[in-house]
Amino acid sequence: MSQNTISLKQFFTYFKMAVSGKEQDFTSGSIRRAVFMLSIPMILEMLMESIFALVDIMYVSQVSVNAVATIGLTESVITLVYAVAIGLSMAATAVVARRIGEKDVKGASEATVQVIILGVAVAAIISAIGIIYPKELLSLMGAETDLIEEGYGYTKVLLGGNVTIMLLFLINAVFRGAGNASIAMWTLILSNGLNIILDPIFIFGFGPVPAFGVEGAAIATTIGRGTAVLFQLIILFYGYGKIKIGIRDLIIRTKVMFNLIRVSLGGIGQFLIGTSSWVFLMRIMSEFGSEVLAGYTIAIRVMMFTLMPAWGMSNAAATLVGQNLGAEKPERASQSVWKTGKYNAYFMALVSVVYLVFAPQIILLFNTTPDVVKYGSLCLRVIAAGYIFYGYGMVVINAFNGAGDTKTPTYINFVCFWLIQLPFAYIVAVTLDFGPIGVFGAITLAEILIAIIGIIWFKKGYWKSVKV
Repeated sequence: MSQNTISLKQFFTYFKMAVSGKEQDFTSGSIRRAVFMLSIPMILEMLMESIFALVDIMYVSQVSVNAVATIGLTESVITLVYAVAIGLSMAATAVVARRIGEKDVKGASEATVQVIILGVAVAAIISAIGIIYPKELLSLMGAETDLIEEGYGYTKVLLGGNVTIMLLFLINAVFRGAGNASIAMWTLILSNGLNIILDPIFIFGFGPVPAFGVEGAAIATTIGRGTAVLFQLIILFYGYGKIKIGIRDLIIRTKVMFNLIRVSLGGIGQFLIGTSSWVFLMRIMSEFGSEVLAGYTIAIRVMMFTLMPAWGMSNAAATLVGQNLGAEKPERASQSVWKTGKYNAYFMALVSVVYLVFAPQIILLFNTTPDVVKYGSLCLRVIAAGYIFYGYGMVVINAFNGAGDTKTPTYINFVCFWLIQLPFAYIVAVTLDFGPIGVFGAITLAEILIAIIGIIWFKKGYWKSVKV
């Protein structure tokens, strides 16, 4: 690779290497190449996830406005309870990446087993709540009676079978930390490929399969992701990637487990703050009716189509930081973050232009109800205005997490989400009666502040001395 550019032939050569999963040492050589080799499978993985999210909402949109709103409310709840899983996955990526950088594959394998045990335990609790109280959860979120009756089956199945989503998420975090990004990519392609095929079958019915409506989307998700989890476990037990586990490894190692829990606490707090803020925003939005809520939900799903690839690039930064700190190369870790952030900002700038120009046409692809289109397109435009900041900010925040410094993003999230975003959203949208635009503006404001504060704090370099 040259200093500034690569030829088309080199691009396709590196692309093929990246998706095929050939072993790479990301602690030496060209940083640009390392970012590319990790980012490509992670971007494709997240792109597949966002494609599924769009297809899913397109199918469900054909059922009813209530069905779309049900997914929005359920996802806001499930995001809140998954804060624990997200915290654990950040700890898993940080610890596994650090062990791999230290050439301690055995330590990485031990951490993998402990994170799986913790994930299953958390999933069991969530399942019990989801199966027993689905109607109450939707009611708590402000859903109207007819929406609850139509959609509680979706909530019940998705939360009840959440162990499949939980393990898929956690084990893929392990693969990424180990540098096996291509395995995580192929796992998600399997999962979401099955989801896309099964969605219309279970939602609308096919042959002996009855039409389940919106509940069918949850059934398809559980089957698709459950199949992918089996695929993950086969890879781990047969050692197709860097990490291999055996039956004898399936024991609780208290020291390793408590280290994971310690590192994950900051991540759990970080995402509890962020996701609880999301839940409160959803609660404010529900005050404006199902059509506004549906427009908001569709807009967020559309934005996930571009946010997921951007998250993929930020995940690459987390892996590079963890592995290079393990190899005692902190300056290389820092350079990796700045390069990845720059590439992500370029990408998000292009996307923001598309959203600002074509917002109504994009929402019309999913629903033609006037108010749904009006507020969905308004949401796209307002949030896209801060996309460049969002792109850079997510890389920097994920870099802290990759270093095992999960506390710093927690403090940043607390200030930006709870002390600024929520009061701003409520005052502007409800007190000053500006309506939904107050919520959209609050989201943009918070993400811009997160990026600015994150960059300033990252430059101080305290994250380089964190031990995991």
